[in-house]
Amino acid sequence: MIKKVYNTKNKALQTITQLMFLLLFFALLPMGKIQLWMGLFVMGIIASAWCGRIYCGWICPINTVMNYVAWLKNKLHIKSIAVPLFLEKPSIRFIVLAAFLATFLASVISGVKLPVLPVVFMLGVITTFLYPPDLWHHKLCPFGTILSLPARLSRHYMRINPSKCVNCGICYQICPAKSVKRSTDSHQIIKSECLVCMKCSRKCPKNAITYHQ
Repeated sequence: MIKKVYNTKNKALQTITQLMFLLLFFALLPMGKIQLWMGLFVMGIIASAWCGRIYCGWICPINTVMNYVAWLKNKLHIKSIAVPLFLEKPSIRFIVLAAFLATFLASVISGVKLPVLPVVFMLGVITTFLYPPDLWHHKLCPFGTILSLPARLSRHYMRINPSKCVNCGICYQICPAKSVKRSTDSHQIIKSECLVCMKCSRKCPKNAITYHQ
């Protein structure tokens, strides 16, 4: 009962936070002040070295909309398309990141305001509608790739208690970023890939997953 109440409050807080930042994102776009959002993202990069990819799970407008797209797909029983093999290559995420940074720098240097962030936003939404969400989170999102680097050093992260884990596999199945590593003894969470969305913690039947501090 205590866990259920905590999860309800935690989920409500997360939803309110996500919607507030989503509204802020859409407010900054027409105002032409998207650089303010990039400043927020930079703070997310700094924070990820201490508390993991909080930006992804609680702030990112792309992830917020992706969650609703995934919910809609589930309600309409829309099946995801199998991910093409070439997108499974580890190098893909860095190729996408390089293309994103090159486009962004070209926009800054030339002074031509290219709709880089709106395009990335739409690509994330479309990709999630067609494919499993982990394709975007784990391979195609340039922001996620950047955040995954300092997140390797994070002091606070989602952790599975091996003494409580019964290897039921629920966390592996529900993780939208494939950050759960399966093993014979107990599952583990790769903190650099974890979105800190806390979906695994809320669904774990043994209360084995917590935000380690």
